[in-house]
Amino acid sequence: MRSEQQLRTFLRILEEYPANTPLTKFLPLFFKKNKQMGANDRRTASRLLYNYFRLGQSVTGLPIEQRLFLAEFLCNSESTFLKHFRPDLYAHIALAFPDKIALLQSEVGFDVKHIFPFGDHFSSGLDEQAFSTSFFIQPDLYIRIHPGKETQIKTKLEEAGISYQDIGEHALALPNGTKLDLLFDDNKLFQIQDISSQQTLSYFKPNRYDSWWDACAASGGKSLLLFSKEPDIKLLVSDIRESVLNNLDERFIQAGLRTYQKKVIDLTQNADPILHHYEFDGIILDAPCTGSGTWGRTPEMISQFEEFKIQGFQNLQKTIASNVVKYLKPGKPLIYITCSVFKEENEEVVAFLIKEKGLKLEKQELIKGYEHKADTMFVARLVKK
Repeated sequence: MRSEQQLRTFLRILEEYPANTPLTKFLPLFFKKNKQMGANDRRTASRLLYNYFRLGQSVTGLPIEQRLFLAEFLCNSESTFLKHFRPDLYAHIALAFPDKIALLQSEVGFDVKHIFPFGDHFSSGLDEQAFSTSFFIQPDLYIRIHPGKETQIKTKLEEAGISYQDIGEHALALPNGTKLDLLFDDNKLFQIQDISSQQTLSYFKPNRYDSWWDACAASGGKSLLLFSKEPDIKLLVSDIRESVLNNLDERFIQAGLRTYQKKVIDLTQNADPILHHYEFDGIILDAPCTGSGTWGRTPEMISQFEEFKIQGFQNLQKTIASNVVKYLKPGKPLIYITCSVFKEENEEVVAFLIKEKGLKLEKQELIKGYEHKADTMFVARLVKK
């Protein structure tokens, strides 16, 4: 039967899947090598893989197939796959999620705390139960609309029958997997950016003609946020990867950002030979981190992550922060950001900057994206005395 074939395909993919490889990179390569798989087969295989990894490190003593059935039960309100293999569980698939959890607790000893087994490292204020159970809900796709383009985008979405939710003045939440590139030819209408990332804008507070540095620019999302708030800034973007910086040009131009500088800088080293006399009115440090606040989109990371790496990331963040702070003008802000839920990468780095670098904390916050089908992030605004 079809369900039997789907299970065999799942087990084959899982066996071939190499650890420490994102599913987003592995699955397209697997499907390319197995062209006999149709679109429906690929979708089902992807769903089963992602659902399976959403169990994290819970019920690891059960056989793989049984763990998969539990994942299907928790992640779906309908599943012919589960109906075929576990009609006893399928009979309860319409239960509310808390009732599903209670049922599995009584039947197999399922414990929510085992999903994400790094609770000792959580940042202050994080709800462990809510965060862990959020992994069974697919995060939304968020876009930030360029001012004046709201009606145009909403009309196009409505014509295509795509549901959306207004989030604030310039943001929309869409179903994950929405193929925006097939719907919009004009990339000048919006930016794809998680709503939690968009919320960090309130910490920037730039003034006209300020000089700002996006120190770990990556895809440039924070620079574009800054530009949307104050178009007349002087901007430097840097990253250790030249390829990343080369990709920024097209994205910046589409957003109307044309005046900026780019520099390849390894911020684990002294940047004086490159920056010389630079001084900034604001620095955005979206620091390299575990990414633990985004694992709802990459649930395979829960099983692959090794706890000792948290300390390594903290050491890296302290080094980079120490090397950028000296280019900050007195009285001006450092905006420290991570997409981590770990206190070692968040509050403890802030405490280091206060104690060792003489910065003053104005405000810090854990942005609880798990409450809104979004990424969870940390942001702090510190001022140089």
